[in-house]
Amino acid sequence: MNKSWNVIFLGFFLWSGIAPADRLTWFLEVAPAIVTFAVLLATRQSFPLTALTYWLLLAECVVLMIGGHYTYAHVPLFDWISEYFQHGRNNYDKLAHLSQGFVPAILVRELLLRLQVLQRTGWLFFIVTCICLAISAFYELIEWWVALVSKQAAESFLGTQGYEWDTQSDMALALLGAMLAQALLKRMHDLQIQALGRA
Repeated sequence: MNKSWNVIFLGFFLWSGIAPADRLTWFLEVAPAIVTFAVLLATRQSFPLTALTYWLLLAECVVLMIGGHYTYAHVPLFDWISEYFQHGRNNYDKLAHLSQGFVPAILVRELLLRLQVLQRTGWLFFIVTCICLAISAFYELIEWWVALVSKQAAESFLGTQGYEWDTQSDMALALLGAMLAQALLKRMHDLQIQALGRA
């Protein structure tokens, strides 16, 4: 977490809060980003993370804040993509759920390795993937609870856009994201963890 990281986060946070499409949806979507920022700020000295993890977490926060500002069903770029490719729906929420697996996978991987939770790393890929899938499933439960409590905010927060398999596809994308992150970033992540250990 350096100055650039903070400036980008705060810039997007302020922008997202200016006249959002729906204030309650904005709060629900942006709350995880606020919690992430607070936790990272509190642990930056006692347990600093790798640069890769910090920047991925920032990217995830930006995804949340953009979704919070417009609501996931109305992000303008993805409206244009939907019209161009004739998708019939705005798929920004699918990008968000892919990143919901991709980003936590690297964070979870780092925590398990650095805290030496596992005696052998042969199960690391599987366990990280399972944890990310559990996070995704829990998020889907939160969406369901919000729908039960507030019918008004349900459609904006859930962003199903009439797609009956929305929950299942969201979890499948998170699963794919978790596996892709580990497969693509393993080497870079391992090098940064080693460098952090020597620092």
